[in-house]
Amino acid sequence: MSITFQKRQKELKRQEKQRAKAERREQKKFAKRAAKEALDAPTTPPSDSEQEPQSQDKQRVTPG
Repeated sequence: MSITFQKRQKELKRQEKQRAKAERREQKKFAKRAAKEALDAPTTPPSDSEQEPQSQDKQRVTPG
């Protein structure tokens, strides 16, 4: 094998390691973010049915 080929292989291996390291870093970052959001999120979301105001659009019809 020639020296040039070996150097190229070494460089490709270095780049692959760098890519893998960056990928792991991103995964860690997302895992931290997800864990933080899980802690910050309320355990029970407020139900919409309890907070709906009664409709004011209905008109009263008086008998007679």
